Amino acid sequence: MVTAPHPDFVEAGRIAAKVIEEVAREVRPRVKVLRICALAERRILEYVGKRGGIAFPCNVSINEEAAHYTSPRGDTKMFPEQGLVKIDIGAHVNGHISDTAVTVDLDGTFEKFVAAAKSSLDAAIDVVRPGIQVGEVGAEIEKTIKRHGLKPVHQLSGHQLKPWILHAGKNVPNVRIRRSAEMKVGETYAIEPFATNGNGTIRSGENAFIFSNNMSNKKKLDRLSVQIRNQTRQRFGTLPWASRWLRSQKVDTNTIIATLVKAGVVREYPILYEGRNGMVSQFEHSIFVGEDGAIVTTLRK
Repeated sequence: MVTAPHPDFVEAGRIAAKVIEEVAREVRPRVKVLRICALAERRILEYVGKRGGIAFPCNVSINEEAAHYTSPRGDTKMFPEQGLVKIDIGAHVNGHISDTAVTVDLDGTFEKFVAAAKSSLDAAIDVVRPGIQVGEVGAEIEKTIKRHGLKPVHQLSGHQLKPWILHAGKNVPNVRIRRSAEMKVGETYAIEPFATNGNGTIRSGENAFIFSNNMSNKKKLDRLSVQIRNQTRQRFGTLPWASRWLRSQKVDTNTIIATLVKAGVVREYPILYEGRNGMVSQFEHSIFVGEDGAIVTTLRK
């Protein structure tokens, strides 16, 4: 039985916490989203060095965008004068993944949303222990968010973490669920409450800028598609990647990605919006389930 977090998991958490603190300070009106994505990813690579890399593209989701927005190449999108900005980043050290998120209130208008997501994350972490059902953790999240007069986004959830696998088996819901899986000593999770004034559902947008490889797919492809498929598998393996990370002077990589998605060789992650365009806030930590409770590896100063 593993009773202490792996040193690489601890280090990945420390790096992600450091980076997200630096990046959050740069989020303000009229700053380009692409600048924040590039800064976060550059800092992760600087701090992990040759030991690891980026666990997934930096997500920068604004207002009713709940998740999965990352800048495409050449993105000119800027932060508005007011609203909620979710920054969600991940690092890995030798495959051990950290996943953490914060919400920035651009002008102080949405303090209730920030407080709801942050305090519900704290409440969830407080009840983590070996043997607790993930649905009981979700109950704490739901209760705390509702106490702030908001609703949890029940169609999004936290997730178990395993080496090289971002979403690994068990989920941690943001609402109460009866008869759910139990947390066990030695397991690692990302817990991420989302709070909203909408209805708590999610709808997928038309655009996707984040993808991952279906490593087992052996479907026959044209020569250029095979080249891009092999490139993404070699560079990113099982971890998610951004379309802007691919560059080629010979082909339109976006067209090739679309071909790979249609063939099932690549999975796409569309931008997710709150079902009724409600405002959304999010906080997230990575934790290790210890014998005496949760050990948080992404704590910020």
